[in-house]
Amino acid sequence: MDTTAPRGLATKDIVYIALFAALTAALGLMPPIHFAGAALPPISAQSLGVMLAGAVLGSKRGGLALLLFIALVAVGLPLLSGGRGGFGVLIGTSGGFLLAWPLCAYIIGYLMEKDTAASPIKTGLYVAFGGIVVMYAAGIPWMAFIGKLGLPKSLTIMVAYVPGDLVKVGLATVIARGLRRAYPNL
Repeated sequence: MDTTAPRGLATKDIVYIALFAALTAALGLMPPIHFAGAALPPISAQSLGVMLAGAVLGSKRGGLALLLFIALVAVGLPLLSGGRGGFGVLIGTSGGFLLAWPLCAYIIGYLMEKDTAASPIKTGLYVAFGGIVVMYAAGIPWMAFIGKLGLPKSLTIMVAYVPGDLVKVGLATVIARGLRRAYPNL
């Protein structure tokens, strides 16, 4: 029985990719928190899905899971927090953050693959780098430009998001380490 799919992905890889795209969508069911204006990115649990996809699945599968998720949002499925979806969301104020998700998951996965014996602290740093630093590096300039806010104001606004993102980093680190111990061949 042939268990490979096109481009060298095994059936189990496709299942994991779909599973983590679905997990990210499910995290969108938690109501978003809007502050500092409805046009700005809402606080949602979905970036936890990005962090987990990279930390658990690795670079290729994690990046593909979020690429699948973004493609589904682009075609109009209301998978983002608050039931948002469609191409318009991706070119809106929060589009830079959303479009960075596949890259963020890929980078987290890459760092985890290069240091398979990472301590909890190093794992947290890898997740924080990909899930906060890279995401903000893409999202803040986009938000400043599209929202016509300017970079200083955009940076100031995003400071309020850091505590919640650090909580998500902690959760992703604990969950990913637990899953990797329980399923070493994942």
